[in-house]
Amino acid sequence: MLEILHSFAPVRFGILGAANIAREFMDGVKQSPLLTVQAVASRDGNKAAEFAKTHDIPVSYASYEAMLADPAIEAVYIPLPNDLHAEWAIKAAEAGKHVLCEKPLAVGVADVRAMFRAAHKAGVKLAEAYPYMAQPQTILMNSLLAEEAIGPIQTVSAAFGFGIVAPDGTPMANPANIRLRPDRAGGGLLDAGTYAVSLVRLAVGECPTRVIASGRYTKTDVDQTVVALLEFPSGALGQISCSMSTSFHRKALIVGSNGVIETDYSNHGPADGHLSLNIKRGVPKTIGFETTTVSAADGFKLEAESFATWVRTGEGWTGASEAVSLDVAATIEAIAKSLKSGRYEDVAR
Repeated sequence: MLEILHSFAPVRFGILGAANIAREFMDGVKQSPLLTVQAVASRDGNKAAEFAKTHDIPVSYASYEAMLADPAIEAVYIPLPNDLHAEWAIKAAEAGKHVLCEKPLAVGVADVRAMFRAAHKAGVKLAEAYPYMAQPQTILMNSLLAEEAIGPIQTVSAAFGFGIVAPDGTPMANPANIRLRPDRAGGGLLDAGTYAVSLVRLAVGECPTRVIASGRYTKTDVDQTVVALLEFPSGALGQISCSMSTSFHRKALIVGSNGVIETDYSNHGPADGHLSLNIKRGVPKTIGFETTTVSAADGFKLEAESFATWVRTGEGWTGASEAVSLDVAATIEAIAKSLKSGRYEDVAR
């Protein structure tokens, strides 16, 4: 397997933006034999230069346009604020660059469609970045679901939360944090919620038909805590919860007619390099869970290597498909609408 992976020249990446997540991405991929980061761009030239120096990146640019004009760059990683994803992914595709874009791919399904149209027209790859999908933990989960190891899916619940806001909606972190800013498409739903929705979509394997949601808002007027019910054509039901005012938690329960899977759908492997799935095979309550342990690593590295392999060989991508990204965007849009209306809202795929 390693021999196959190493049989192509490393894909030459550029990073659009120099925020904290770009630093984490760089820390994850810098030792990869499958890609190299050749450039970083920021609207602040000094910030780009500092980032490049810190991470041993050969070139820095004081504008995104300048990096996209560099013929040496084959692919870009986009960790920009949510409201900038669509604009710069489309510009990158038009410049002939493959695009690995942070989740959420865009704010709204119309923008996601436009991004994929641009990528198809330019003949480049476009993918939404969910590090957990590249982990062997999730690959095993997908394999079990594909073979119906727990029978047809009946219910799925996925939760993800962390604490940067007090329960009364007061920011505990910097109020300028983009997750707390409505003008930058902030809020828990477009952050932690994208993970929960994507996990439910992977597990059920189809787009919901309608949703209903309830939530609470921060004092900066972005969604703070959201719980939503998702109804699927197959009859399966899903529930997602996300919050910015809780103890950190990240868990999912996938229940079939003949078994159960529990996962924390982790982005990154712990220090011991292993993650696990808890699997119950069978119906009676006397049957317990078995724990299957698999290897794990830095999720940024795994997803970037998967993307690089896809760019070079046309296969090997383990992350979100175009259909999954479209379904997630449409579902989140419907949940956001239901939060305001208090009613069931159709998922307009």
